Amino acid sequence: MHPQQALAKPPSLRFGQPFAFSFDSLIERARKLAAEPYKSPYKPMPEVTSRIDYEVHGQIKWRTDNCLFVDGPPTTYPVTFFHLGQFFPKSVKMHELRGGQAREVLYSPDYFQMPADSIARKLPSDAGFAGFRLQESMKRGDWRTQDWIAFLGASYFRTIGALNQYGLSARGIAVNTTASKGPEEFPDFTEFYIEPAATDKDAVIVHALLDGPSITGAYKFTCHRIKTGVTTEISNVLFLRADIEQLGVAPLTSMYWFGENDKGYRADWRPEVHDSDGLAIWNGAGERIWRPLNNPTRVVTSSFVDKHPKGFGLLQRDRNYERYLDGVNYDKRPSVWIEPLSDFGEGSVKLIEIPTDDEIHDNIVAFWTPAGPNKKGSELRYRYRLHWLADEPTPATNVSHVAATRVGRGGEPGKPRPPRGIAKFVVEFEGKPLDSLNLPANEKLNAEITSTSGKVSYVFVEPVGSTKRWRVQFDLTYTGNDPIELRAFLKRGKQTLTESWLYQFEPR
Repeated sequence: MHPQQALAKPPSLRFGQPFAFSFDSLIERARKLAAEPYKSPYKPMPEVTSRIDYEVHGQIKWRTDNCLFVDGPPTTYPVTFFHLGQFFPKSVKMHELRGGQAREVLYSPDYFQMPADSIARKLPSDAGFAGFRLQESMKRGDWRTQDWIAFLGASYFRTIGALNQYGLSARGIAVNTTASKGPEEFPDFTEFYIEPAATDKDAVIVHALLDGPSITGAYKFTCHRIKTGVTTEISNVLFLRADIEQLGVAPLTSMYWFGENDKGYRADWRPEVHDSDGLAIWNGAGERIWRPLNNPTRVVTSSFVDKHPKGFGLLQRDRNYERYLDGVNYDKRPSVWIEPLSDFGEGSVKLIEIPTDDEIHDNIVAFWTPAGPNKKGSELRYRYRLHWLADEPTPATNVSHVAATRVGRGGEPGKPRPPRGIAKFVVEFEGKPLDSLNLPANEKLNAEITSTSGKVSYVFVEPVGSTKRWRVQFDLTYTGNDPIELRAFLKRGKQTLTESWLYQFEPR
């Protein structure tokens, strides 16, 4: 530690005057706010925060002896706060909530360890905080260094999931991500109200006020740290300040650079690099869908029209370290499954894939889009639960899931390789009921394969070596450069044995 960082004793947290608070009162504030002109959040001294870059921000650490709720029972989850900086310049008001009374946590640079000459010390006394995180229960010896959920930047939040590793993020709302007019909007959580858990078996309740140019909202997060990961149950009430062309409910943001299906297009020493490898959907008709992610050459939006969806999410199915080979734990990144708790009605799951040539950029977005229209003055309410786990919370047992997608040159072994225009696809499935399948020698499984263009040929279904997997392979003969949508699943007679594999092939 820098010798000028130390203080004999961190100062006690300072609070504003207490006032009555409830979720209903927050809803009314959001309703009133939507009727007023939009005002951007407070950005104290941009000339200072712009100089708090990644390196400078890394030297600013919260003094854990002075966490919010550190005075509670040893099973409480203490709260630490993030300092403002170059990438998080907006001030967010933080409140302690106990017994229906809220008190604002007032900012002080003395809450943080930082060099005496840090540029951050020039910020005014009302600078505020950028976000917060929940540390592990104080009954753990490592609680000062280990946290499990963080809210930071716009309406973003994320958790460590089941394998103690941050990865993809969620947002409160997405607005006009790929709208035909105007740029995407990023509404902000401008106020938080944090109610402590009585014990580490109980939930931490977080209320948040959302504000943006086109929308306001009141949010209630019920955050549970469970043995298998983290769950965040969300109740929100949204008020539209303006017409919204594309509203994204329960949005997820992730990164996919390359994987087993398109590694040939990338120049990197690792076999795969991604936070998530596919979009899973359990639609209202009961169909299970797996759509492997792509890194396209242009922005691609895919829509999966549905009614009353049972759930969807971005998953990291490949948990084999040998598929990644580096030290940043891609094999441990969380999967996030969204479980509707209220009726989502009619709409579609949107998947947006953005080109990237680096792993530092989040280029994958998924969310639910209501059928709409989303008009000024509308009030919308949603309830849903996010499961931050290693896998889906309710994996299918009646159909096997996709385990791998591989793409290469088409053709048959021992024959001349064809020129461009024929691609080979190999899709592997595993799990019940395939892993207990006992076929007579004279019986074969059938592959149902459809394509929006081109010709499918050389279809072959077989078990995969000594594993319990089954594989379907086929060639696709195509012309031109337009994307081609593919669908495949395995059947035994009239019985569907696997989830539906959907894939968008981009000829290159």
